[in-house]
Amino acid sequence: MSDLAGRERPVIRPLSGHVIDLIAAGEVIERPAAALKELVENALDAGARRIVVALRGGGVDRIDVTDDGCGMTPQDLELAVQRHCTSKLHDERLVQIRTLGFRGEALPSIGASARLAMTSRIAGDETAWCLRVEGGVITPPEPASGPVGTRIVVTDLFFATPARRKFLKSPRVETGHAEAVMRRLALSAPHCAMRVVLDDRVLFDVPEQSPLARASSVLDTPSDLLLPLDEQRGVLRLSGYACGPGRTRATGAGQFIQVNGRPVTDPMLRTAIRVAYRPVITQGRFPVHALNITVPLERLDVNVHPAKTELRFADESDVKALIIGGLGRALGHGSGGGGVQARLGGRSSIVYPSRAAETSSYVPSSWAESERSGERVGMGVRVRPPSEEKSAPGFAELDRHFEPAARVPLDDERGASVHSAAFPLGAAVAQIFDTYLLSVAPDGDLVLVDQHAAHERLTHERLREQQAKGALKAQALLLPEVVDLPQREADALLARVDDLEALGLVVEAFGPGSVLLRAVPALLGKADMVALLKDVADELAQDPDLDAATTESFARKLDAVLARMACHGSIRAGRRLKAEEMNALLREMERTPRANTCSHGRPTWLKLTRTEIERLFGRIT
Repeated sequence: MSDLAGRERPVIRPLSGHVIDLIAAGEVIERPAAALKELVENALDAGARRIVVALRGGGVDRIDVTDDGCGMTPQDLELAVQRHCTSKLHDERLVQIRTLGFRGEALPSIGASARLAMTSRIAGDETAWCLRVEGGVITPPEPASGPVGTRIVVTDLFFATPARRKFLKSPRVETGHAEAVMRRLALSAPHCAMRVVLDDRVLFDVPEQSPLARASSVLDTPSDLLLPLDEQRGVLRLSGYACGPGRTRATGAGQFIQVNGRPVTDPMLRTAIRVAYRPVITQGRFPVHALNITVPLERLDVNVHPAKTELRFADESDVKALIIGGLGRALGHGSGGGGVQARLGGRSSIVYPSRAAETSSYVPSSWAESERSGERVGMGVRVRPPSEEKSAPGFAELDRHFEPAARVPLDDERGASVHSAAFPLGAAVAQIFDTYLLSVAPDGDLVLVDQHAAHERLTHERLREQQAKGALKAQALLLPEVVDLPQREADALLARVDDLEALGLVVEAFGPGSVLLRAVPALLGKADMVALLKDVADELAQDPDLDAATTESFARKLDAVLARMACHGSIRAGRRLKAEEMNALLREMERTPRANTCSHGRPTWLKLTRTEIERLFGRIT
């Protein structure tokens, strides 16, 4: 007997408009920050030049957004709270979408689950009009006072949907999400002044600004530390600003991406950015940037999700290549991009050398003794005499690993002095603790260089360059290994047999869902190649357009080997360098991509400005 026997047959029926609005509200405004985002985007689409936002209780208690945009008539107000009514969509094919909003869902969704009051006035009208919605119940517009523009107040969010409200986080967490939303929107609209107040605390209050000034303000980074980007790949363009590897964060809070001016959090774009920064920052740290990608409207689908933060690209592989290549070039401009600004707060403390230090191998017991040896040494600082400039043979370790480029320690081929802007790291004047080089930059700032970290990056880049010039050498396995994989992952590997072979991985089909691993990259030695192959297969299956060489698993493994080789082949801390060697190292750093950080993502040099020195001595506060 059927289990359905005796049961009442379910009947299909249409849902009420109120229930439909509540369902839509769950997609569009899953938290207060999402409601705030929709309201501010509406203000920007209305041509606002100034927006004021005030929140209480993370936005759950109150969201207040005021703008000076074009405003709405009473008829506009009534239509604005009806589902799928909008003034922004002029292309019914959903292709030429130039506004931030276009779906006509946000205001009805907010009105269905909260208490909503909208007061608006257009230029030329004698009065403003106010419309109210409470749990989906609409009160017709009434005359009110108010300037040209619109003010929207949302209170008691989700009171009509208690199931959603009980899953909200604490006010502190919700405030953090709202802050992130407002920073993204502020970056996307530097032409609009914005003031944001969170529980009577002013988060930021910025005037109309240039894109550079807005990026500096929102990223909390001096403008001279922002690397400008302007890259083109066919019809695609990458612009904006990125921080060098010396300025990273423990979270992704400093990552801002826009597509055609629309703030997004697309995972594909984040992955491409991570790949671009991978060679220069340590794993677990996040870069800081404000990027904008310009894509022809017909090559982009923004109607993927009601929140409009994820997109689909017709040329996804080209977009990834543009980001990786553009950021890679910006980050690879040698030391010209700036190291890390030293911050030495508080009073200076003078530490006199101990008795043990006075008798150490690198600090003679007196200045007189050091003068006899041709050096002036005090408190761990070794100052080289000018006569040594032409006597030193140069970098022995540097020459051992690669053919040295033409080095000009003190002057370039045009006779330019190291104190010119052509040499941003300046001239070496001393070696400290036989580990750090002290130089004077052209602008008079002091530069400290970690000699091991700097040489490690130089060696690493040379090894990477050698590896990129040709196929990696493969080492045949004495006993080939059978690797069992899900069929989809096995197919993804076998579709890239030639690419894998160029990387030193030789595989072939071995029955359904299995591959035979015959050779591995010689550089990787005794690494667990089966686990590595499985990781690579998983990444390739997840992203069909991914190049085998750029998979996270393989690239990190190979780069870790190159980094180890560079570390062991570099000059060590504690090795005394002659003046010619110190200057040669500085010149190599200026010519080498990504020389601001070592292979582990740590800074290779620090800059101490005159301001910081004067603050240490109490000359300024």
